[in-house]
Amino acid sequence: MVANTQQDKAKSLRQLHGNGVLVLPNAWDAASAAAIAAAGAKAIATTSGGVAWSLGRPDGQILTRGEMVEQVRRIAGAVDVPVTADVEGGYGHAPGDVATTIEAVVAAGAVGVNIEDSHAPGGPLFTAQEQAERLRAARTAAERAGLADLVINVRTDVFLFGIGEAHGRLDDVVARASAYAEAGADSLFVPGLVDLDVLTSLVASTPLPVNVMAGPGAPTVAEFEAAGVRRVSLGTAVAQSAYALAERAAVEVLSKGTYGELDQALDFGTLNGYFSS
Repeated sequence: MVANTQQDKAKSLRQLHGNGVLVLPNAWDAASAAAIAAAGAKAIATTSGGVAWSLGRPDGQILTRGEMVEQVRRIAGAVDVPVTADVEGGYGHAPGDVATTIEAVVAAGAVGVNIEDSHAPGGPLFTAQEQAERLRAARTAAERAGLADLVINVRTDVFLFGIGEAHGRLDDVVARASAYAEAGADSLFVPGLVDLDVLTSLVASTPLPVNVMAGPGAPTVAEFEAAGVRRVSLGTAVAQSAYALAERAAVEVLSKGTYGELDQALDFGTLNGYFSS
């Protein structure tokens, strides 16, 4: 049975898509989630890549459902804000596979999910009709699990993987968005698309709030917001930066015997204090 607090978090996450822009620096474990929440994030989104790397696996729908669910459980247990879980392609192609995944992440404490429309990294993609059936299964599973307000953020990889001719990609995404909205999706995630003019056209062509993936070289959050984008996430970028710091600190101490890269580390007591015994 879903607790009232989880119901409230689902409603809160849904409301965060209504006005302004929701900014999500993605987490990959309990400590990163706690640090991001302490920084003021209104919700926590997981990154499948970061989760995979933390478990010694490559990204790209390689994790098992159980591995992802357990990490979502730890993350949801570490923060008080809503958690939306990246469940990749749903850990199986069939609508029933997606339904099983949704029920599991709801039981783990998530109040939102990302579901991809690609079979595997690089494609191919499910047809719009196939993905719509998978989304209907997700919505039905959420209702069956007692969380009808689960926020389903459907990811389309048309731009990320360069599917089809460049001139036809926007039309493809718009058509997919229409089918996905009718099937129960709540927002549309289009990684690989940061062109503000194209985003402005997309926002005007779909009722779904649009989510982009940002990072170095991308427009600012304010610029995305001005184009009508409602959600900006960082994907694997924060995890990549954290691991880059680990490598730089190791190189420095091993080659120079100095510790400069550690100067701005989180205080031990602060980090330890994020968790109760």
